[in-house]
Amino acid sequence: MEISTVNYLGNLSTECTHKSGSKIITDAPIDNFGKGAAFSPTDLMATSLASCFITIVGIYCQQHNIPFEHCSAKVEKIMSSAPRKIARINIRFDFSGNNWDDITLKKAIAAGKTCPVHLTLEGNVEIEYIFS
Repeated sequence: MEISTVNYLGNLSTECTHKSGSKIITDAPIDNFGKGAAFSPTDLMATSLASCFITIVGIYCQQHNIPFEHCSAKVEKIMSSAPRKIARINIRFDFSGNNWDDITLKKAIAAGKTCPVHLTLEGNVEIEYIFS
C-alpha cells in the first residue's frame, strides 16, 4: 500500500505528502550542500526513532492503564563521512512529569525499545538513550 509521495522541489529540497494529506518539506543539511532550512532526510530518520519510541510507550501505557501525560526528547544525530551515513543517534528523554516509580519507568523504557524504528536501526546505527 502506498503511504506517501515525494516530489523534488529543486535546490536539494523535497515535499513529502502522506496519504492523509500531511506534508513535510526536507532540505539538504548545510554540511552536505544544502541550506539546512528544514529537516534533512537523515534528521527525519533520527527524529523518527524518538517519535516511534514515545508512541510505543504511549501504547504500553494505554494497555496497562498507566497515566502518560508528559514526555519530551532531544535528538542528536552524528554522521560518519566514509561512507556518509548516520553513525550514532543520542536521544535524551524526559519522562519526569509522569510521577512514575522506577519499576513503571523501566517497563515503559523496555516497551519503547521494541519500537519498529529501533528494531530496524539496531545493529546498523549506534543508539544511546538517556532517561530522566
